[in-house]
Amino acid sequence: MALIFYLSSESEPLPAVTERVWDKALHFSAYAVLGAMFYRAFRGERCSIATAIVLAIVATSLYGASDEWHQSFVALRHSDYHDWIADTLGAVVGASLSPFGVWRSSA
Repeated sequence: MALIFYLSSESEPLPAVTERVWDKALHFSAYAVLGAMFYRAFRGERCSIATAIVLAIVATSLYGASDEWHQSFVALRHSDYHDWIADTLGAVVGASLSPFGVWRSSA
């Protein structure tokens, strides 16, 4: 969350990356990871799998909305609901795949 907030505070974050990669893909990827992390946190609090998925999606989507609001105050940035949709879709995928161990390391 801190990394997302930091990058959202930049007028032109990672220009070498953003000129080559579609920004919606970047949003989707970052928020898929955040959704998976929220899922793990909620499971660590002994929530059921279904509850952890739903809470992770809601928490991640709300953070995405707050991030878009935050960007509306940053020079050269703007708030875009399409970005929030990409954030939320990333959260759905990240949280929903987590129970299947998709994010586990092979080590």
